[in-house]
Amino acid sequence: MSNDIRINKGLTLRLKGEAEKVLVDASRFKTYAVKPPDFHAVIPKMVVKEGAKVQAGDELFFSKYTGEVRFTSPVSGTLKEIKRGEKRRILEVVIEADASDSYREFGTMDPLSADADAVKARILESGGGAFLNQRPYDIPADPKDTPKAIFVSALNTAPLSADVEFILKDRLDAFQAGLNALSRLTPGKVHVSVPGNGAGTFSGLQNVEIHKVFGPHPAANVGVQIHKIDPINAGERVWTIKPEDVANIGDLFLTGRFTAVRTVAVCGSEAKDRKYYRTIIGAPVAELIGDVSTKDVRIISGDVLTGTQVNRDQYLGFFPNELTLIPEGNQYRMFGWLPFTYNNIPSNSRTSLTWMFPKRKYEVNTNLHGEERALVVTGEMEEVLPMDLFPMQLLKACMGADIEKMENLGIYEVAPEDFALIDYVNTSKIEAQEIIRLGLDLMITEVG
Repeated sequence: MSNDIRINKGLTLRLKGEAEKVLVDASRFKTYAVKPPDFHAVIPKMVVKEGAKVQAGDELFFSKYTGEVRFTSPVSGTLKEIKRGEKRRILEVVIEADASDSYREFGTMDPLSADADAVKARILESGGGAFLNQRPYDIPADPKDTPKAIFVSALNTAPLSADVEFILKDRLDAFQAGLNALSRLTPGKVHVSVPGNGAGTFSGLQNVEIHKVFGPHPAANVGVQIHKIDPINAGERVWTIKPEDVANIGDLFLTGRFTAVRTVAVCGSEAKDRKYYRTIIGAPVAELIGDVSTKDVRIISGDVLTGTQVNRDQYLGFFPNELTLIPEGNQYRMFGWLPFTYNNIPSNSRTSLTWMFPKRKYEVNTNLHGEERALVVTGEMEEVLPMDLFPMQLLKACMGADIEKMENLGIYEVAPEDFALIDYVNTSKIEAQEIIRLGLDLMITEVG
């Protein structure tokens, strides 16, 4: 039995460069990296030093303020380098991989028959706790909390995003085992959202509540699903986790080993071999994009709306299933303010004729098509945010650091990714995701 979630507000951006549904097992690369900045609000404390030997599943660092959350090595090898930035902030922990992996053995366990505390302890000691995020605040989950529910969004609606059903079609046993383990971490339900137009792959899941989701982006955002299914009240905690990481946790209980599989869709109009590559978390970007010339090309770890810019010599982020390549928007558009002049980008406004071709796909670049300007009440933000909130007023409250207004306007219910489409459509050109992130950080500091 499933429940339907129907989203009317939003915008589906149809872009050129979708990855072909061909799965390639990537070769083993020389180095991999874990990047602490991928875990917001975590201050890493290193456990091993440069030159130390590690096994897959060995602890690399832990969180200063929640020591139970351990971050472990995705491969076995030698800790080659700890790259630091300003104020000695750790940016990357680079591991030179062995020819084949040796694993730290944690032992197999049936999570349904084991004690709930033992299940949580096994996830934490293996590094699986790094996969879990908390709402509110969109930060790594605190294991001292007991979430009222856990949410898994087994679909993607962002442009050029990876197909979850394709990624998990041969890992369903591990996915179910992971869901069994998650069900032991909460007294509430494990909610799994699936595409409304099919997704028969997930029809036989047990120990979860299935929700069929219909509608344009951001229908797949877990924050939108929480808002529709079980909204967060003051003092409550909800945990979220990406579907492939559920399977990684499932492998831990089935095999007794920490698994760091990451299936990456190499996509975008500038990518050459647009396929799905099964690799390991923290794979090097250069090895996945091949000999693509990166001059005037933006490389994004993640999707075009929420991803992070990376260079050719860097590594994939911990969570994304996409590596996107699009042109840099470094060309000036003459008379760009004139309506009906440029119709080569998807738009939510009828000043561009693209609305007449809803199935056409477009090649986009990173050009903002304007500079930051004053906020004007147009209603455009509300058109793409399918939550019962006032997005412009919330952004203003965050910009003014007005904690009381932020609480009243629903800051606890949102994450930066929920404002990604607002970044795209709003004529003020403000960085809405960044403003929401700063607002959430302020709430962490002042409210906790």
